[in-house]
Amino acid sequence: MERLERSGRWLRAGLAGGRVNRRLPWLLLAIVLLGSALKDGDLVPETPMRNKRNPLNVYFVKVAWAWTFWLLLPFITVTTYQFAKSKFLYGTTKSLLMVLRRLSALAVGTAIWYFCTGLFMYIENLTGACSTSGKLSEPHRLYATKQECHQDNGIWNGFDISGHCFLLSYCALMILEEVAVLEGLSIDQNSKLRVVINGLFVSLCFLAMIWVFMFLCTAVYFHDFSQKLLGVLIGLSAWYGTYRFWYLKPFSPGLPLPNIPLSSKKYSYSR
Repeated sequence: MERLERSGRWLRAGLAGGRVNRRLPWLLLAIVLLGSALKDGDLVPETPMRNKRNPLNVYFVKVAWAWTFWLLLPFITVTTYQFAKSKFLYGTTKSLLMVLRRLSALAVGTAIWYFCTGLFMYIENLTGACSTSGKLSEPHRLYATKQECHQDNGIWNGFDISGHCFLLSYCALMILEEVAVLEGLSIDQNSKLRVVINGLFVSLCFLAMIWVFMFLCTAVYFHDFSQKLLGVLIGLSAWYGTYRFWYLKPFSPGLPLPNIPLSSKKYSYSR
């Protein structure tokens, strides 16, 4: 427990003041630019991360939204409820309503993930053609989708917007936005609730690090530059359009830390 507390304290200090939130979008863009340059120049060493079947890709990235969703769900629930009770002095019913409002950010994220991944597949199918190794005597078949092409062991050549660059950038930025609530949360040092929140917080930070690392691997090993750039720009647009624009409005899921200066010590989590 002491190690968990130290880890949480160190991570909170690193994230204090929103410095990482402000710099991460620019870092992601720089990774795409530099990673693509290294890839195009054949300057990237052979590592296990070049293989799409590496464990991090199979067990984490392929289900990135599920990992993000299921860790943020209890974190948002617990921290928002505690925030509403301790800061706004809300009763149980009003606190639960605030929790439901904040949880709707996950519904918004799910809708963004579902729509964008579907759009990417549609564009790839629309712009693609199938290359097969069939015999010359066989009639040429037209394939409508990538899936049909792969069923006949063909290779689909279409404009494949990087879903990894989109989703990993969006998930990492969303996690950083949500854990900012700890800047305004006051919990007793010896409380069991603090242990729960610390555990979720450290897990979310570790997950965000995995997303950034796998974003780097995608940038240096996979996709063309234009596909990666468009993917990350869509991810950044989804983050900015929600947390930097829509969530500032009254009819929205709202921000994790509403109307409280990040520098405020009165409501510091480290208290």
